Amino acid sequence: MRKTTVAVALAVGLSATAGLVAQSSSNSASGYLTPPKAIVDILDAEPLPVVTVSPSRDTLALLSRRSMPSIGELSQPMLRLAGVRISAATNGPHRPQPGTGITLRTIASGAERKVEVPANPRIGAASFSPDGKRLLFTNTRDTGIDLYIADVATGAARKVEGAAINGINRPCEWLDDSSGALCSFVPAGRASAPVAPKVPAGPNIQENAGKPRPVRTYQDLLTSPYDEDLFEYYFTSQLAFVDAATTRRTPVGAPGLIGGTSVSPNGQYIVVERVKRPFSRLVPWTDFPQDVEIWTRTGEKARTIADVPMGDIVPLTGVMTGPRSYRWVPVEPATLVWAEALDKGDLKNKVPFRDRIMAIKAPFTGEPAEVAKTEFRYGGVSWTDKGTILLTENDRASRTTRTWVLTASWGEPRKLWDRKQQDSYGNPGSPIFRPGKGTILQAGDSIYLSGAGASPEGDRPFLDKLDLETLAIQRLFRSDNTSYEMVMQLLDDNASKVLTRYETKVEPANYIVRDLKAGSREVVTTFKDPHPQITAAQRTLVTYKRKDGVQLNGTMYLPPGHRQGERLPMFVWAYPREFVDADAASQVTGSANRFTIVVGASPLLLLTQGYAVFDGPTMPIVGPGETAATVRS
Repeated sequence: MRKTTVAVALAVGLSATAGLVAQSSSNSASGYLTPPKAIVDILDAEPLPVVTVSPSRDTLALLSRRSMPSIGELSQPMLRLAGVRISAATNGPHRPQPGTGITLRTIASGAERKVEVPANPRIGAASFSPDGKRLLFTNTRDTGIDLYIADVATGAARKVEGAAINGINRPCEWLDDSSGALCSFVPAGRASAPVAPKVPAGPNIQENAGKPRPVRTYQDLLTSPYDEDLFEYYFTSQLAFVDAATTRRTPVGAPGLIGGTSVSPNGQYIVVERVKRPFSRLVPWTDFPQDVEIWTRTGEKARTIADVPMGDIVPLTGVMTGPRSYRWVPVEPATLVWAEALDKGDLKNKVPFRDRIMAIKAPFTGEPAEVAKTEFRYGGVSWTDKGTILLTENDRASRTTRTWVLTASWGEPRKLWDRKQQDSYGNPGSPIFRPGKGTILQAGDSIYLSGAGASPEGDRPFLDKLDLETLAIQRLFRSDNTSYEMVMQLLDDNASKVLTRYETKVEPANYIVRDLKAGSREVVTTFKDPHPQITAAQRTLVTYKRKDGVQLNGTMYLPPGHRQGERLPMFVWAYPREFVDADAASQVTGSANRFTIVVGASPLLLLTQGYAVFDGPTMPIVGPGETAATVRS
């Protein structure tokens, strides 16, 4: 069914594309072909800015962007290494971030100030410090990636001199006290990149000494010893703390293949994932062997947490057998927790508990302690400001998720939710976290939940208040049935004022301050429609029933000016999805009230050429577990 569906979509798409090429080929006898003007205008229009709310909840950062990369950027040499496409010139992503500027806007007054950025900017990785006083961002040049730290009050920015960012992974992580950030840099004095051998040193050998297992297929994998050398060269980083006030760098440890880092809440310890050989030519680098270690702030190893083997031994629906999912407890100075499988990582093994959760405290000289077990697979753990724990577990076979409430000392759990993962109508939403912190915002005995609010009439986002003592829920806000309005941030702990993102079919997403007690609203941004040609199209949420009784839905777009009864060629954009039961498969998701955004080579561009587009028609495969039966339409 998957192959047939994709083939049909491609067949329609190719005929549509052929028509566009036929129209544009007359524009130029040679060189690049130009699509019709309506499409050029849409692709050249500046998209809506990316908006980030400061942790202090008083400022917005508006990142303006270019819609498309230039031909020059796309033509830069690209290396395909271990599942990543990188630029050898910049030691970063092959397609750099398209940011062109940052504007800081005060929510209360609307006052704006520009952040100082270099000429011809390509800005990325913008993030506020936890106290909201500074903003960190990168800028990609033709030969490297620079790091800047800006003052939010003035917009003045300082460049971190003397080193370039290694932009392949997450470049920086702020410290909880906002005094600085831990960043990954290109090692100083690095030699020239390896040169391809003119003559192979030996045959291309791949060896598998383990048990046969099914593996997924990936692109851009390593193919030779030369690729392995390139991977090691470009992925090697030097960790360093950057002082936010002075921009001074303090190196941490020796350069290495750093897969990931996480700094403890007190800033004195770092979890470091160090990738090591042997490398694989079957899986991306995220599945390569790793040593997971705890380092001191000066780079000394305090403890080894795990020796992670190659990921190709993990079952397709399983997990590794040793420690995984490491994270710091955000309400303690330096306590690390992680999960370990009790079923050898394989769901086929029948055991009373799938996982256990382990914890260890600084200075990490003792043995880790078991603090909890889960009957299903561990799905994550979060803490509120006051230390209350929310623990989630998931059962893949039944697509069930359960969430438990525990005291700060991992006391007796109380069940909060027990629901089907695919039951969109029954989704209670997700907890709202305190801005700039890793904790769930708790006011008194209550936390807040925000969700899409799926319903038979489409999504209607909501904000709820959940009492952790009584587990009673109070609805504070729900989007009306003519718009799509989602709460983005609470502007005070009592949720009397909230910042929402408001959009309709014909109005792009803008930000609004709602006073939930007074019932008033104040517009914060007034972004304009970047592509009125698409907005003018007719859009309808279509529901229909399959022969087996399963209710389906999708979004139908008709070109502007379409007359009822007029027959049109149609492009169908769809992909199957598995469901455990027909009820979940029949639920309506999405909203006809959302503003239509066109990104890149979207099929919606065909609306300008007289095509209809049927977007996202659900094609459910209904059946239990991993043996979902294909249902023919």
